[in-house]
Amino acid sequence: MRIISVKYLRDFWVLNPDAEQPLKAWHEEAKAAVWQTPQDFKDRYRSASFLGNNRVVFNIKGNDYRLITAVAFRFEAVYIKFIGTHAEYDRVDARTLKWSSSMDIRPIRNEADYQAALKAVAPFFDEEPIAGSEDADRFEVLLALIQLFEAKNYPIDLTDPIEAIKFRMEQQGLSVKDLEPFIGQSNRVYEVLSQKRPLTLRMIRRIHEGLGIPAEVLIRSSAAEDERFGFAA
Repeated sequence: MRIISVKYLRDFWVLNPDAEQPLKAWHEEAKAAVWQTPQDFKDRYRSASFLGNNRVVFNIKGNDYRLITAVAFRFEAVYIKFIGTHAEYDRVDARTLKWSSSMDIRPIRNEADYQAALKAVAPFFDEEPIAGSEDADRFEVLLALIQLFEAKNYPIDLTDPIEAIKFRMEQQGLSVKDLEPFIGQSNRVYEVLSQKRPLTLRMIRRIHEGLGIPAEVLIRSSAAEDERFGFAA
């Protein structure tokens, strides 16, 4: 999926550092996903809520934070609408959270252009344009411009591989026992999750195939390994 408005995530975890790794894990999974129907979310995220109007709400870090997204299924695009605490979430209406604006299509050179582009593209997530129409072409061009600007100015690093596994466990309600087919006996699972034992290539292959965690995330060294060997994270 194409994820836009990623600056929202970065700004949020600067103020809430405990949300950084779970949000990075969500971002990597979303980029690698192909969501075509609301059921695709429910199959992978047990606590996700589809509210209609193409709105999907995710629980992040247990139930500490709520992430509201709008999804344009036909265009494989996800717009980050809101991220906040439960109390903040309760003060917004996820179904009607929207912006309406228009702009001429032009290069995005600065923050003002970026914000204008986000506002211009937002209505297309509320009502997807008909494929092949002028609006659909406009939508595609705006998405490409926003992604280019965000990739240059607001890149998001890959999450820690162990944090990615913990995130997937949380989202699917998995236990240590459920990880045994991918990692080995429970004592080995505990060692991996506590970063006392590194992931092997066999584990990485099994976890990628069984849990759908992107391989490029799993092959990264963990934060504990970087610290142990004196590498920069």
